[in-house]
Amino acid sequence: MFVFLGVDDGSYPLGVTVKLRDEAAHAHALTCPGAEPAGYGLGKSGWVSIPLEQKGAPAAELLCDWVEESYRAIATKRFIAELDAR
Repeated sequence: MFVFLGVDDGSYPLGVTVKLRDEAAHAHALTCPGAEPAGYGLGKSGWVSIPLEQKGAPAAELLCDWVEESYRAIATKRFIAELDAR
């Protein structure tokens, strides 16, 4: 898994959780309103939970960049090579 998405049953606010190894991206993500290190100890490994319903939520383009970075942090070298070949 490289991304967690919020649930639509209302039990949690709409959001996304990604793994960001890049220190600048990680720090930037934590500046988003309501963002915090992910629970269950995942925050210690670079996972960040970012709510999307709050004013000041990151733009879709930035979220796409973070999702790709998270994928690259988790995917095997073969899958990353396939992504780069596109």
